[in-house]
Amino acid sequence: MDVNDRIRKELATAPVVLFMKGNPDFPQCGFSAQAVSALRNLGAQFHYVNIFDDPELREALKRHSNWPTYPQLYVKGELIGGCDIALEMYRNGELKQLLQEAGVVAAVPA
Repeated sequence: MDVNDRIRKELATAPVVLFMKGNPDFPQCGFSAQAVSALRNLGAQFHYVNIFDDPELREALKRHSNWPTYPQLYVKGELIGGCDIALEMYRNGELKQLLQEAGVVAAVPA
């Protein structure tokens, strides 16, 4: 399987995928830790990929996404952005809404 197929396979694993440095219980950079914290604070179910486990994928994903840094957050196969965008969306409520629409965060009845 070539690296682009591996990227597509990871993106198809779950509605929300976080390509990060380390893992959710032991993030290996502050930005990855902040992205995980935002997702966990919302109660989101997500799949993660530790980019340190696959250097070829790490480099190919930058080209695939046209995004040079990590973490990279994807919802339903679409790049949402990195830590800064995810945190801004978290703060203004857009991330919660997006994750509810993706079915990974329970909607709270009004």
